[in-house]
Amino acid sequence: MAEFDLIAALRARTRHARDDVRLGIGDDAALLQPAPGMQLVACTDTLNAGVHFPAATAPQAIGWKALAVNLSDLAAMGAEPAWALLALSLPQADAAFVEALADGLARLAAQHGVALVGGDTTRGPLSLTVTALGQIAAGAALLRSGAQVGDVVLVTGTLGDAAAGLEIAQRASQGGVDAHAAWLRQRLDYPAPRVAAGLALRGLATACIDLSDGLLADLGHLCAASGVGAEVELDALPLSPALRASVPIAQAQAWALGGGDDYELCFCVAPAQVDPALARVQAAGVAARVIGRIVATPGVRVRDAQGRDYAPVRRGYEHFA
Repeated sequence: MAEFDLIAALRARTRHARDDVRLGIGDDAALLQPAPGMQLVACTDTLNAGVHFPAATAPQAIGWKALAVNLSDLAAMGAEPAWALLALSLPQADAAFVEALADGLARLAAQHGVALVGGDTTRGPLSLTVTALGQIAAGAALLRSGAQVGDVVLVTGTLGDAAAGLEIAQRASQGGVDAHAAWLRQRLDYPAPRVAAGLALRGLATACIDLSDGLLADLGHLCAASGVGAEVELDALPLSPALRASVPIAQAQAWALGGGDDYELCFCVAPAQVDPALARVQAAGVAARVIGRIVATPGVRVRDAQGRDYAPVRRGYEHFA
């Protein structure tokens, strides 16, 4: 498959009509027209084979996840997704692989009205870098830096599923998996960016971050940006039925705290706004749960049911550690 045939295949499968795309794939750069009074929100993430996804991951899942992790960043800012660019490195341009990868990316893009407007292709180790662009009204963005002492900490969805899915993927050669294991693997391969929840939290959340590296690590980033600390209740962590049925509770809690790759939202609200926040997020199609509170003492502490400090073995994923 020649390079320009590869680009044509990507373009054919990811084209999404938007009136604000003045010029898309096919020129040296795209021409985009943001809506009046809106600010651009930009993010980028790289996924490398063997680091961000197991080498045997289906190409549809790779394409989906490459876009999903970026849409999750836009969700954490409360932004409406609009456009994306893809830089794709391939050891060889296999037509079936490229078409399936593009189909996975396109399926998620269509759900959120995202247009692929450009990018790059090159020979090399399997790697995808997506840059996603969104829009938000000036001054309305959710930031990491607004949490206040006394705020309540909440998370969407369930935590620890993707870490369990990764372990399942790593032992897949040992035999088949049951329904719980298959569901957990889906959570790893096809994360659901909480875009609607992020939009619903605008004007309500004091701070927000998406959970890519693990709850403790990412909540720690939010606290550092806000100049505060947090206390998390171990027994309040939302764990899926599939995770509870698959591993002992201690392992499930460890993955929920430090496993990473969940792409849920962790956000803070004033105590009086907890019920409105829960209602808005529920109306956006996902549950949320209170897991702790913001305190003055720096750092993130975990407390068990008896109020004792709980020291997890792992606090999150860190490249180059």
